[in-house]
Amino acid sequence: MTPKHKVGLEHHGITNAKEVFWNLATPALCEHIVQNGEGDLAHLGPVVVTTGEHTGRSPHDKFVVKEPSSQDHIWWDNNRPFSVEQFDALHGRILAYLQSESLYVQDCCAGADPDNQLHIRVITETAWHSLFARNMFLQVRDLERLASPDEAQKEMASMGVKGYRDPEFTIIHVPGFLAVPSIDGTNSEVFVIVDYSKKMVLIGGTSYAGEIKKSVFSVLNYLLPKEKSVLSMHCSANIGKDNDTAVFFGLSGTGKTTLSADPNRKLIGDDEHGWSDKGVFNFEGGCYAKVIRLCKEAEPEIYQCTQKFGTILENVIMDPNTRRLELDNASLTENTRASYPISHIENSILDGMGGHPKNVIMLTCDAYGVMPPISKMTQAQAMYHFISGYTAKIAGTEKGLSREPTANFSTCFGAPFMTLHPSVYADLLGKLIAKHKVDCWLVNTGWTAGSYGVGHRISIAHTRAMIKAILEGHLNEVPTHVDPIFGLHIPESVDNVPKDILTPRKTWKRAQDYDKKARELAEEFVENFKKYEASVTKEVLAASPKPTASHEKTRGKIQKLRG
Repeated sequence: MTPKHKVGLEHHGITNAKEVFWNLATPALCEHIVQNGEGDLAHLGPVVVTTGEHTGRSPHDKFVVKEPSSQDHIWWDNNRPFSVEQFDALHGRILAYLQSESLYVQDCCAGADPDNQLHIRVITETAWHSLFARNMFLQVRDLERLASPDEAQKEMASMGVKGYRDPEFTIIHVPGFLAVPSIDGTNSEVFVIVDYSKKMVLIGGTSYAGEIKKSVFSVLNYLLPKEKSVLSMHCSANIGKDNDTAVFFGLSGTGKTTLSADPNRKLIGDDEHGWSDKGVFNFEGGCYAKVIRLCKEAEPEIYQCTQKFGTILENVIMDPNTRRLELDNASLTENTRASYPISHIENSILDGMGGHPKNVIMLTCDAYGVMPPISKMTQAQAMYHFISGYTAKIAGTEKGLSREPTANFSTCFGAPFMTLHPSVYADLLGKLIAKHKVDCWLVNTGWTAGSYGVGHRISIAHTRAMIKAILEGHLNEVPTHVDPIFGLHIPESVDNVPKDILTPRKTWKRAQDYDKKARELAEEFVENFKKYEASVTKEVLAASPKPTASHEKTRGKIQKLRG
């Protein structure tokens, strides 16, 4: 039996639990999952679970408690307020609900950098969500020290041995508890509510595990920039053989996880990172990848993870007799997911630490089919596109989306998780880009040769070739031309990429149709950015697309990449 943490559940108001399972290891949790009927083992050992009605995030059910210690810092245009009284009442009802229930506890950490680490506790009703927390966050390796009394901790500290701190933030996860909006003040039976004064997150009404992961990200998005001047980022990151770090910004479905899982580079993390004065560090200890129609040939690293013990496959269909996966089957949702520890990726950085980036790549999934597949950005353009966060919402990542992608501006490439005003994150990014002389790129993983329904998705092979050219410095001396509407510097050629697709206008059957659609998108950029104009410099404003620009080519040369 694993040792009980010296801080018990009574610290959170939880009493009279039927049984508490403390920090169970992966094999034990898998046994519990099967015994409890929560899921089944698939061929080669991954666990397959279903989440019922809720197969994606519920963005309209997220709240932040409006209380004195944090209310003046929260970006309320983006975060729904919840009263202290409502939170306390809901918390009380949850505590009553948990009476005589069996509970699973995982004590873990978020943030690989010890100087910027948050100790968290995840309390849940189900073994598989406990395994999810174990996969996704940083595991505590020496569990015996969790149980050490304060005196022992002090003694170890005197000998230079760092102990484990008490939980600094607690997630109480009750998927079986359904809120009553008329009583609880929620929008539906689902709720994700953060209280920064109590250092607690309440999640209920949904079994979709991504809510646990993203609630911790939202907390770090508040704490790190505000208290540590550390930039929190919705991005993936990897390292090349020359120890060159690259950062990939992008929303779900843009290719962040896919493109950072590169057999020739070591993975730092696939989704959430911090950037401090020491460099980039992973927030997590695992990955949460989309696996619908996952191709073994195109994405071998992620595919391999779907065949391993310890992986959780969320809403993935399997044959009931052979227990083999049907990754092309979207009968439950397009948003099928795999949660696995980062150690499942053979060429990963297990300590989650990297240096300052040499390249920052912003990924967009352009449903209009007018953005160039690759372009170099100035610092001001990088700031503009970071604040804009243009992409497309992909079917299934949120409730209520159709199969057709929807053009969307999500500031900082992660608006649902931004707790502070975007200018806080943008200012930090701008300073870091300037200080470390980082090269910035915009890569479109969306459509070409027309909008969605007419054109087609840019192939992964071509995108990988463009990413390779960026990271290996092959574009050092490649001539460029400036897109007259978007102002971006487009390379004239990229190895192993057809030249015509580099200039989107050339891929459309009718150039005038392209011009019309490109101007429409440029106008959307301008309109969206109006709410941020007061918080940026004139240089960033000048980086805006120009809807009325003509199509005379201007030529230039990509500045030499930093050697």
